[in-house]
Amino acid sequence: MDVFHITQPTAPKVPIILSSPHSGTFFPPEIASRLFPDKAETPDDTDWFIDRLYDFAPAMGITVIKANYSRWVIDLNRDPESKPLYTDGRVITGLVPLTNFNGEPLYQASEPDEHEIAERIHQYYIPYHEQIEQLLEQTKTQFGTALLFDAHSIRKVVPGIQKEAFPDLILGDNDGTSASADVIKAAWDALQTDKYNAEHNHPFKGGHITRSFGKPQNNVHALQLEMAKTNYMDASETNYSEENAAHIREVLTNVFTQLIKTLQA
Repeated sequence: MDVFHITQPTAPKVPIILSSPHSGTFFPPEIASRLFPDKAETPDDTDWFIDRLYDFAPAMGITVIKANYSRWVIDLNRDPESKPLYTDGRVITGLVPLTNFNGEPLYQASEPDEHEIAERIHQYYIPYHEQIEQLLEQTKTQFGTALLFDAHSIRKVVPGIQKEAFPDLILGDNDGTSASADVIKAAWDALQTDKYNAEHNHPFKGGHITRSFGKPQNNVHALQLEMAKTNYMDASETNYSEENAAHIREVLTNVFTQLIKTLQA
């Protein structure tokens, strides 16, 4: 299986690349056989159906890149040297996770050693990041600017990260450093609705993808949007809900509309 899948725009291209690094569910057999069976069958930390939720994006001219492998094979949104993203006491899953977000072990035997981790970096991690770099360079060459929009979701409550329920929407821009003020304002203003509550850079301010690719001084911007799975799934957070998804899609469509206007101004 390919490391990633790219969906090209079906409308005139705009300067936005949408990345979905955590919606993949595939495990190579040699890895799956070492995981606890329930973890391999239902990798709970997956950003379930995020690629389906955003499948309207190509019709807006947006290029989409989606990872095919589970984040438990390798987490594409972590520092390649496993430097922690946060230091506030929450459970931090590493580049190659050994536990889920609540600290439960994933492997029933033979946790990956340094050699295996290096192999996974070479086989899965580097190709995804190199492809994003290429897409951004091509987009900047064409438009003079580019935006990487990293799309994520999470259960409404994850005690290993925080005891309280998460907001519906969390915009991350690494404390204002991964995108220009105009780009950030366009996204943040579009997220202000009566139906959903939004937070800015708390409790997530963008993972390694946002932090490493966002270089607004070079006209390359990056934003992360984390959202509660209840926005587009049912109350059990296991099944896709067309009704819920339709409502949040209206917000997302407006976010992209405002970002396109700002980038093309």
